[in-house]
Amino acid sequence: MVNGEGPQQVILVQVNPGEAFTIRREDGHLQCITGPAQVPMMSPNGSVPPIYVPPGYVSQIIEENGVRRVLVLPQQPEFHPGGHSPLHHPPPPPHAHLPAFIPHPAMMPPPPHLYTGMAGGVGDMSSQYISQYHPAHIYSEQGESETKSHLFLFRWRPVLKDNTAQRIAVIFFYTCCFVLFLFSWRRLYFICVSLVYVPLELDEEAQALQALLSTISKPAVSDIQARGAVLSWSAPTRPEREEGGVEDDSSPSEPFSYEVSISYSGKDGKYKSTHSGEELSATLEDLRPATDYHVRVQAMCNCLQGSPSEAVSFTTLSCEPEPPNPPRKASGTKNTLVLQWKAPCDNGSKIQNYILQWDEGKGTGMFEQCYYGPQKQYRVTKLSPASRYSFRLAAKNDMGTSEFSEVVDLFTSCSVPSPPLPPELLKAGVTWLCLQWQRPTGSPKEDDIYYVLEMEEEGSGYGFQPSYDGEELSCTVRNLHRSTKYKFRVAAYNSEGKSNPSQVAEFTTNPDRPSCPCRPVIKGRVLPTSFRMAWEPPKDDGGAEVTKYVVELSEGLSGLSWELVYTGPAMEHVCESLKPGCSYQTRIYCMSEGGQSPLSETLQVQTPAVPPGPCQPPRLVGKPKAREVQLRWDGGSPVSCYSVEVSGPQTEESREVYQGPELDCTVGSLLPGKTYSFRLKAANKAGFGPFSERCEVTTGPGAPEPCKAPCTTCKSPSCVVVSWEAPPCNGAPVTEFRLEWGAAEGSMQVCYSGPALSHEMKGLLPATNYFCRVQAVNVAGVGPFSEVVLCQTPCSVPAAVSNVHEDEEEDDGGSPPPPLYSPSTCLGLCWEPPCDHGSEITSYLIDLGERQPIAVGPVTKYIIQHLQPDTSYRIRIQALNSLGAGPFSHTFKLKTKPLPPQPPRLECTAFSHQTLRLKWGDGPAKAATSDALQYQLQMEDKSGRFISLYKGPCHTHKVQRLNESTSYSFRIQAFNEAGEGPFSNVYTFTTPRSPPAPVKAPKVERLEDNSCEVTWEALPPMKGDPIIYTLQCMMGNSDFKQAYKGSATSHHVHNLQPSSDYRFRVCAIRQCQDAPELSGPYSPTVTLSPQRSDVAAGGGATGSGSRAGAESSRPRRSLTDEQCAFLLLMVFAVIAILIAFVIQYFVIK
Repeated sequence: MVNGEGPQQVILVQVNPGEAFTIRREDGHLQCITGPAQVPMMSPNGSVPPIYVPPGYVSQIIEENGVRRVLVLPQQPEFHPGGHSPLHHPPPPPHAHLPAFIPHPAMMPPPPHLYTGMAGGVGDMSSQYISQYHPAHIYSEQGESETKSHLFLFRWRPVLKDNTAQRIAVIFFYTCCFVLFLFSWRRLYFICVSLVYVPLELDEEAQALQALLSTISKPAVSDIQARGAVLSWSAPTRPEREEGGVEDDSSPSEPFSYEVSISYSGKDGKYKSTHSGEELSATLEDLRPATDYHVRVQAMCNCLQGSPSEAVSFTTLSCEPEPPNPPRKASGTKNTLVLQWKAPCDNGSKIQNYILQWDEGKGTGMFEQCYYGPQKQYRVTKLSPASRYSFRLAAKNDMGTSEFSEVVDLFTSCSVPSPPLPPELLKAGVTWLCLQWQRPTGSPKEDDIYYVLEMEEEGSGYGFQPSYDGEELSCTVRNLHRSTKYKFRVAAYNSEGKSNPSQVAEFTTNPDRPSCPCRPVIKGRVLPTSFRMAWEPPKDDGGAEVTKYVVELSEGLSGLSWELVYTGPAMEHVCESLKPGCSYQTRIYCMSEGGQSPLSETLQVQTPAVPPGPCQPPRLVGKPKAREVQLRWDGGSPVSCYSVEVSGPQTEESREVYQGPELDCTVGSLLPGKTYSFRLKAANKAGFGPFSERCEVTTGPGAPEPCKAPCTTCKSPSCVVVSWEAPPCNGAPVTEFRLEWGAAEGSMQVCYSGPALSHEMKGLLPATNYFCRVQAVNVAGVGPFSEVVLCQTPCSVPAAVSNVHEDEEEDDGGSPPPPLYSPSTCLGLCWEPPCDHGSEITSYLIDLGERQPIAVGPVTKYIIQHLQPDTSYRIRIQALNSLGAGPFSHTFKLKTKPLPPQPPRLECTAFSHQTLRLKWGDGPAKAATSDALQYQLQMEDKSGRFISLYKGPCHTHKVQRLNESTSYSFRIQAFNEAGEGPFSNVYTFTTPRSPPAPVKAPKVERLEDNSCEVTWEALPPMKGDPIIYTLQCMMGNSDFKQAYKGSATSHHVHNLQPSSDYRFRVCAIRQCQDAPELSGPYSPTVTLSPQRSDVAAGGGATGSGSRAGAESSRPRRSLTDEQCAFLLLMVFAVIAILIAFVIQYFVIK
């Protein structure tokens, strides 16, 4: 639509059922619209947003009646997009650009049937308008999906120029893609198709063919019926010229095909394809009666599609109504049925009467009319009860009678049912009874019968009460009392009334299990081997008499195993054959017709104990250890604990080492290699018994005791003597000693193992702390370590200097060397300080062999001066401290560098107004970067500083981007591995003035037969210098001669010969104030052809004032279409072979 501010377009977004579309309103809030709906979006600047499709789908643009539709269809694997590339851009972030579209308030209520319309072309799509996309499948009406798929494939087929080369290229490309697809490289196949394939543009012949297809005329409709019509049209023809001839006589190589589209929602509504073929007529079938249709035709040829023709409209004829739905039963009794029905589609003619037929209940399939009229309901009377009747219905209008509906069977009601039989018992429970009954005899199966079950509890006095009402033939009555008698009866009823109740049936619920008996009690005194127990009956017998009692007995207090000791009706029992001094548990449960009762509470009984007798002496188990022994004894009668006493080898006093119920014990804290005596006694609740006889046991040998701290004596800075004493052996002689030594207390290692009491440690470092400890070993094991002893060795002379190398700090960008330092006469040394061995290093001594040694302070760098250039020296260094001089380092060789080179002479070999080519020295213009001798060229800038222009081994350099007539100063420097040499003297070179630019080709105009005028374009002055021009003329094949020189931009040439050819060219000249003139290049040559007599007689196309054409240069030769196609074919072949080889070799293998 168009408003006062500018053009705006409305985009209709269709939201399918079950989907949602989110937009951002003008107030900034988000609005979610659920389908089905159609949301109008307004573009302020008239552009159309791109449509983003989900993975696996592509978008297709179809233009219908000036409106472009975007279809989202599934992507077929065998389909290759060509004409329009689908949008494969990644989806934008949510609500990234939605404010660019404003929801149209006046169009928000969506109509029932909508489609997505887009105004404008694809080229108007702008990336700044992106609507949020919700991925969804698009389902169209029946028959329309095939049309959309056909249009989709047709729209995207590539349009080729009609030549063989391009067809061969495209066919080869499809062949390569198909080969990749056969080898299961589908992903690579789709990447090649989407990235490499480029749609081809239409050539002039295709455009002309498309224009011809768009000239198809409006079709004609004939033989219009209620459900069909015949459509015919004429083939498209080319328009005639004004002279009356056809514009082009050439005809397409392939015949025309036509596609017929039909719409029943208006001329501008939605069209769907109904026919496609090469005929000039089509029969439209399956139409709706009395309906307006709009039909149009579209021509196609050679994969091209023309514009649709003008739509023709027609209306189908009326006919008989559609078959109505079967009538339904509104109500009924035993003798009547009330039927109702709905009106069917009248197909353009109003329904006047309905015909209702029935089979009179005979069931033979023969129908008679029972009603004829305009009403939509009818009451059928005088029917039989509980009978089936069949009905069917038809409608009639002015055009005829419709077909009958489907046959429907209806039933009349029955009479009051007869009394049923009394109910029967299926299963009984404690609180429920499950009953069933039979259907009354003589009742038809079609009659709906319901049942009422009534119950009376014995002794309640309330009479029969309903407990069930329904159509089932069984029922479970719950919430009853246990062991109680109940009376039941059942009655049947239907729509006509209720029958008399059945005879009464009596049923009794089952009894419940009894409750647990009371807790048993002890009757009399508990003996060591027996006791008497008694109990009371349960408080609730569950409705049945208790038949027997069961007594269970368990030894101990765990209650894991129970033994059945009594079963019978008595209520007391004597438990015999028990153990003295033992605990027992007993419990009771009873049984009746209702089942087994729960267990009673547990009764605990303790039999009195008997004092134990004397025990057997304890015996040794296993081999005795050094500090402990293990004893075991045999138990007699049950006792509560045992007591073990021990006496030492030198004393008669005994002490208790164990008291407990176990039959063994381990006695510890004994001395190795000693003899001990043990005795045992038992006890229970009655007290301890007498001691057993003594048992003597000798302990085994043990590991030695820990040694005393070892003693250390320093013999020299690198030697220490360690000595120690032997510890107590604990029953076995010491066989060896182990000495551990280390520089750290936590990382000591064994350095000696043997029977000696001392050891000498050698190869130690002076002024260093060491740790040591010792342990003793015998056959019984390894004794503990002694205390750790610290030992410190005395100080000594320094160690040898290591890692001596040449100091290259100057090469690494460090501080600059001293002014007197030269790599040709000096050597820089650098070394790492050695270990001072406890005394600080005071100086170093540098030995140069034949020269006097050099003494320096406690430094790690030194520069040796006054050496010979390019000479090797043998150098070694020695460190000194207060205790003396250490050893010399290893001898190493260093060599001084040669003297740096002198600067070469600088020359200018070539120059222009913007460049200077400089040369220096003797050698090639280009050299390798590995050459020893290199150069550095510098130029002075405007501030007087020299900047580097070139640094390398070459002997020439071209300076560019200079100004004309300007002096520049240069200097050069040579350097090699010996260092940088001095800079040369300053050289000054001046650039010349620049000549004027070339003049464009002049224009020649003939004035008369023997004169002409030559004109050319003027050039601006160059830095204040004026510009003049020189015009040269050549007649025939002679030499050029000057015809004019001056500042004018035109010149009249006279005395020309009419029958001769003349050539002209112009040159610009710069007039310098203090220098000679500078001539620029000549312009292209212009030819003045001679006048011919037949030119004037040819229709006045050229006259005396016509201009001569410029002499054209030979055009460059370009590749033909066949050569381009062959080159494209070879590139695709090479790429396909390489990709197949890479995937086969690296991915599959």
